[in-house]
Amino acid sequence: MEVNFRFLGSDEGAVLTEAIEAAYGDSYDVRWVYDAAEVAARLSDGRYVSCVAEDAEGGLLCHMGMSVAAAGDSVAHSGQAVTLAAARGQHLFTRTKSFLIDWAREQGFAGMYSEATAAHPYSQRANIELGAHETGFLLGWIPASVSNDATPGAARRRGSAALLYMKLNDGHERRVYAPERHHEIVGQTLALCELRGTLAQPLPDAELAPCSEFHVEVEADHNLALISVRVPGADLETVIAAERHHLFHRLGLDAVYVDLPLETPSTALVAGDLERLGVSYAGVFPNSHTDGDVLRMQSLHRVRVKADDIAVASDHGRELLEYVLADLPQTA
Repeated sequence: MEVNFRFLGSDEGAVLTEAIEAAYGDSYDVRWVYDAAEVAARLSDGRYVSCVAEDAEGGLLCHMGMSVAAAGDSVAHSGQAVTLAAARGQHLFTRTKSFLIDWAREQGFAGMYSEATAAHPYSQRANIELGAHETGFLLGWIPASVSNDATPGAARRRGSAALLYMKLNDGHERRVYAPERHHEIVGQTLALCELRGTLAQPLPDAELAPCSEFHVEVEADHNLALISVRVPGADLETVIAAERHHLFHRLGLDAVYVDLPLETPSTALVAGDLERLGVSYAGVFPNSHTDGDVLRMQSLHRVRVKADDIAVASDHGRELLEYVLADLPQTA
């Protein structure tokens, strides 16, 4: 099949909208993609890049998107991957993403991360073949309402996602203050992804700020929340307990994820406090709110996760998933 690759212009937002509708109907869990004007605005100001593969007549075959929180960010998020039914079997996911990766590397991006469904191993495997590595698993991340034409008849319950990171260029050298209990798995992730981080211990006289600083982002489309902790303080367990109670019992959310900054020594001192709340290890992840990588932890509410429901595509992924599942509280 003859294929041409190019980037969408700011006046072509409807191309993404139509592709999502073809693959997902109205169930896709990132709602702004259904608004062609919003897509166009993001394309125009640099927050979003759309790469497409087209046939010789200009018909859409595959779409791959890349987002940044703000123009100038060094780590991008890859998503909105759609291969139309007529183009399957042509390895167009891999070929389109390779085109986007080459462009992002030339632009100086340090890396690209993505979430791949854990309902099947295919998208994970495609990312791994391109050079990405698993850095964690988000249990219960995908709403039960999401369905697409690639997995017809799949059971309607919350699904999990694998976190994958692909290094494009060297990042900055930094110390990484992971909790002692998670040193081995974090160190393994740093080495495998070739991140320029060195595990370190807080100084013996390190002190915690009296008050934590954090940002809460509720993702209504996913029925979950992300708590980005900028400053982990002495009151972290208390404030996270109160916030989690509000999110679960007042707002009725299914999952809460907590991000702790790995370049901050206090993270190593307070992460264990959250485990008393039933918050467990998810992985290492970039976070623009904390200006660097974070230790992501997760807490599920009325969501049951079974190992048999989660597919992995590599030996490392299998080992990492076993670690994540083993860290869940016994009552979850």
